[in-house]
Amino acid sequence: MTMNVIDQTIVNVALPTIQRSLHFSQAGLAWVIDAYLITFGGLLLLAGRLGDLVGRKKTFLGGVALFTVSSVACGLATSQTELIVARFAQGAGSAFSASVVLAIIVGEFPDPLERTRATSTYIIVAVGGGSLGLLLGGLLTQALSWHWIFFINVPIGVVTLVAGTTLLDESQGLGIRAGLDIAGAALSTSGLMLAIYAIVTSSDYGWASGHTLAFGSAAAVLLVAFFVLESRIRTPLMPLRVLRSRGLGSTSFTRGLMAMGMFSTFFLGVLFLQHLRGFSPVETGLAFLPQTLTVAVLATGPTAWLIRILRPKPTALLGFAVLLVGLLLWIPIDPLTPYFPRLCLAMFLIGLGSSLAFTSLLTVGLAEIPPPDAGLGSGVINVSQQVSSAISVAVLGVVSSNRTKSLLAQGSSLPHALVGGYRLGFVVAAACVTAALVVCLVLVPSPVSTPEPELAPVVEAVDL
Repeated sequence: MTMNVIDQTIVNVALPTIQRSLHFSQAGLAWVIDAYLITFGGLLLLAGRLGDLVGRKKTFLGGVALFTVSSVACGLATSQTELIVARFAQGAGSAFSASVVLAIIVGEFPDPLERTRATSTYIIVAVGGGSLGLLLGGLLTQALSWHWIFFINVPIGVVTLVAGTTLLDESQGLGIRAGLDIAGAALSTSGLMLAIYAIVTSSDYGWASGHTLAFGSAAAVLLVAFFVLESRIRTPLMPLRVLRSRGLGSTSFTRGLMAMGMFSTFFLGVLFLQHLRGFSPVETGLAFLPQTLTVAVLATGPTAWLIRILRPKPTALLGFAVLLVGLLLWIPIDPLTPYFPRLCLAMFLIGLGSSLAFTSLLTVGLAEIPPPDAGLGSGVINVSQQVSSAISVAVLGVVSSNRTKSLLAQGSSLPHALVGGYRLGFVVAAACVTAALVVCLVLVPSPVSTPEPELAPVVEAVDL
């Protein structure tokens, strides 16, 4: 799990170096992140279902093996195409391993107290992986090269395979005959890929071009076909009955809007610090510590305590407000904006707000889901978050890139054109978080009860 989390953050610090090395455009650079997120989000439901059918240990170790091999391919990449294809494979490996981690923990620790301790350890590992990814990415990129941010996965993967083979118990699978919706997985994943491709390439072709409209329409057709298929087959990948829950639908949509705010800093913030403030990769990793460490500290218990005191919905609204303030601090940046104190405070507030809101929304989203569908409900929430994250990075890349090109055409200097693009990206991110706050206030229900104290660590672990 640490590997999976590291590779969602380690790449961000190395993005400017990768951009120079492989000659990515700013909009195209989003694919380095999106390729991973799209297959990860698109395959989570299928991977979780496969774990139920063939056994969670097999699914986990198969995912780790694919992730490790594809990490080697990423590190050896010498072209944009090679890196993006390998990142797609990495996302698939991550989906198959991460989708069954919590299920394995629940199976290995039937005693509630032991399970609480295990999931608390899982939280620390998961959040520590994010912090480690930023620092490790900076150290490896600066001391060696960006290729080593992927090679570092190999020894971890090998140790995980050996330890997992030896220590994990296999669950009793239901068997493939119980139903595996390959068609549904193919439709949803391909539809999302085409949608992201249409958004990313709109920077080169234009939003109203035949190219963008054709790929966007094809994506819409595939996704509509996916929902039609899911409503008609006996063993769907995503039974539509779970979407009837008001809490699940509204919180998934709200978390999707919120993802724009979160990923704006990891994408645009890294580019600003390195391109305009001259931060080294290591310094960039250190700059994000206030955000990451805040999430890590809150994950050890304070968030769950606050939810029990204020109730989930008020806690989520508080989180959105804090996150919005953090984003607003980014909007007035200029080429000379120092990191201290404003940007450091912004990092802290974004970490604080996102932690409060994400966990609260998860509590509400699962409150009305029947126990037999709780795992599926968690999968729907995770998928919506990963897909919206991928779309967020693509949109931010296109919006900021187009604004930069426009300012350059008007005669602005390169530094001012770049910062103008970043500002617009943060304005869009802040607008999305504002919309999320309004949607949460109007549509998200207040659950009649909150999780028992001993279950709170499990709730936060699922969120991470």
